[in-house]
Amino acid sequence: MKQGILVFLNGTSSSGKTSISTELINQKDLSIDDFFNNYYDFINNKFPDDPPKEIDHQVVSQILDDSIFSVYHSTIKLLLELGFNVIADTIIDNDKRFNEFIDQFFDQPTLFIGVICSEEELIKREQTRGDRQIGLAASQFSKVYCIDEYDLEVNTEEMNPIECSEKILSFIKSNKDYSVFKKLSKRNVSVS
Repeated sequence: MKQGILVFLNGTSSSGKTSISTELINQKDLSIDDFFNNYYDFINNKFPDDPPKEIDHQVVSQILDDSIFSVYHSTIKLLLELGFNVIADTIIDNDKRFNEFIDQFFDQPTLFIGVICSEEELIKREQTRGDRQIGLAASQFSKVYCIDEYDLEVNTEEMNPIECSEKILSFIKSNKDYSVFKKLSKRNVSVS
């Protein structure tokens, strides 16, 4: 059985990853972008009222992130092994997460795509959308875009989601080598 391809979209919040992912899905690819949306819907529907105690977002993150990402990575790897093409619409915003992705997907066919957008445009998009924390993209910008090696880059200021998805699909169909992910080196993780 042929192994699936991981189409890994890396960009900040509001950079256009989900819009591109949606266009790729329309081309009969598979995305597990709903993984996180369904998880958050479950939490919000299961516990819709305000909790009896206020809790810092960082504490919630420390408790859940590692476990959720472990399940997310395992699900992607399983789907690839089953022969599905998977679109990972996510953010690598720290060295620990970067290393986890390398560990999990180093041996998988991975098309590593930078979804590029200027910080000024990201700020405008956040304000226009209204469904994102203002300043989130700016806080992620230098962390996400410190990665400067991709198999392919798509600039969402210059191209719309359809054009971006066509560029990605054209790259896949060209049978060009996509091996940047295999060449990336793990990073030193500082313990705080």
